[in-house]
Amino acid sequence: MSWLQYGGVIALFFLTHSIPVRPKIRARLVAGLGERGFTLAYSLLSLGMLAAVIAAARHAPFVMIWAQAPWMHHVVFAGMLIVCLIVAYSLGRPNPFSFGGADNNSFDPRHPGIVGWLRHPVLAALALWAALHLLPNGDLAHVLLFGIFAGFAVLGRKLIDRRKKREMTPQHWQATLDSARRHRPLAPRTADLPWLLKRTVIAVTVYACLFVFHSAIIRVPLI
Repeated sequence: MSWLQYGGVIALFFLTHSIPVRPKIRARLVAGLGERGFTLAYSLLSLGMLAAVIAAARHAPFVMIWAQAPWMHHVVFAGMLIVCLIVAYSLGRPNPFSFGGADNNSFDPRHPGIVGWLRHPVLAALALWAALHLLPNGDLAHVLLFGIFAGFAVLGRKLIDRRKKREMTPQHWQATLDSARRHRPLAPRTADLPWLLKRTVIAVTVYACLFVFHSAIIRVPLI
């Protein structure tokens, strides 16, 4: 694969992520598929394109920038558990500040959960995932890939903030955010413990599956 072809796959990845969520296009897709259908289709498309761009990086010209070190793998193993926990605690929860939330009108800024700490938890997980994978992948193609992902996550925060401020009005957006920050939890409420336990089990299960099947799916051995 040439650098031009590699760049084309990366460009296609971002096009397939950005076009479906544009307000007018998203509204049409939701009208045809329903909210859950759109979320499922968009998630499958995202996973498929992620697999494609990772495969493209593996076949791009190899240019070494830095070599692997054993400690890098330990950092990735520990950090990826945090990534899985962030995603598990955030998906499907009301979050009027970002994407990926559900039933956002029911969001209670007095009990914001993880949103009180991470306004954009999915983007935070993406940025952490990309930064972790930069460590042991020191060839140019992967540095470009994970560096772009990290930059996309940081830039995405600003773009989503701008859109949500327009939708909520800047005053309401800021007041809700200030309240969520004031009430961000230091410990879970007793009523939330069953939900938290279930999500933790899901996160650990996903983490274990990633560990076991990483080589088969991504074609890159962890050890």
